[in-house]
Amino acid sequence: MDAEVPPPGALVVLPVQGIGEVRPGDDLAGAIAAAAHLADGDVVVVTQKVVSKAEGRLVRVDPDDPEAKLRLAESEAVRVLRRRGDLVITETRHGFVCANSGVDLSNVDEGVAALLPVDPDRSARRLRDALVGRLKIAVAVVVTDTFGRAWRRGVTDVAIGCAGIAAVLDLRGTKDANGRELRATEVCVADEIAAAADLVMGKAARCPVAIVRGLSPGWWRESSVRAEVVRSPGEDLFR
Repeated sequence: MDAEVPPPGALVVLPVQGIGEVRPGDDLAGAIAAAAHLADGDVVVVTQKVVSKAEGRLVRVDPDDPEAKLRLAESEAVRVLRRRGDLVITETRHGFVCANSGVDLSNVDEGVAALLPVDPDRSARRLRDALVGRLKIAVAVVVTDTFGRAWRRGVTDVAIGCAGIAAVLDLRGTKDANGRELRATEVCVADEIAAAADLVMGKAARCPVAIVRGLSPGWWRESSVRAEVVRSPGEDLFR
């Protein structure tokens, strides 16, 4: 099947079916290349869970011990910011502030927990490089995870790693539609891509990969979620 081409100015978000179960050591790039119909300029969006599985970031956890996940979350944190019952809001080694250090028991075998990749930006770069080398086309990669947000109900997917696409688009110094200079506007492109892709991947559909097609060429550059998206403690009014 030929790659679907969006009309000018439009985006297409496509689920990638047929990836199958991913195990430690699996060739994730090969599985994506075989299942997806990739084209130049595509952004490949991959959930943290399959990246962590392929990288072997899985640990055993006692399913009968209600404190086991909490202890694991604390061991993955550099600090605990808030506690409520069996929920902790932590800061991870990556600088992410999230629930339970990103430790996840969903969509894994009983008695197993998935941890965040050691370096999600590096994971994205490796996956991007493998896809480019295999397919000889230019693609970008965004690795996502599901986060909650302060003051808002519900969860959404955000970027925890990226390669080949701007993490943040800095619009400061440009003009708005009325000609006024923008002084504070920085758009988190990587998070917007992650959220768009989650609309077609779902949380229980076993679809861990999606393609976002039609992004502006001006957004293509090397980037890093950790360097560009994570706010430093000195700039964070809530830590």
